[in-house]
Amino acid sequence: MKQTKVSAFSKVYIFDSAIDSERGGFGKGIAELLRGVADTGSLNKAAKTLSMSYTKAWKRMNAVEEELGFTLITRDGAHGSALTPEGAELLRVYDSVTKRVSEYTKQVIQEEVAASSLSI
Repeated sequence: MKQTKVSAFSKVYIFDSAIDSERGGFGKGIAELLRGVADTGSLNKAAKTLSMSYTKAWKRMNAVEEELGFTLITRDGAHGSALTPEGAELLRVYDSVTKRVSEYTKQVIQEEVAASSLSI
């Protein structure tokens, strides 16, 4: 099999299939916010780390929670935020699926290009 110089990537979104997926769902941005909340104990600090306003982070988090039907983080005003058990588990699932999809995508692009007449 010839060696190729190409790679590929994919994006993973988790959403309620009964709702229009154009809304975005749970993807990389929300996953990064959840990791930030887990690390800092604050949605505001997590948003700032991602160069995002607190208002935008709060609105996105609320939209995804509403879409999925469960709470991802607890909010306690001045005392900060924390992941709910469901939020932590969804983040774990998202990370696992993303890793597996990424590995598979890279494998498939390598195989398909190698089997083609392309010389890249």
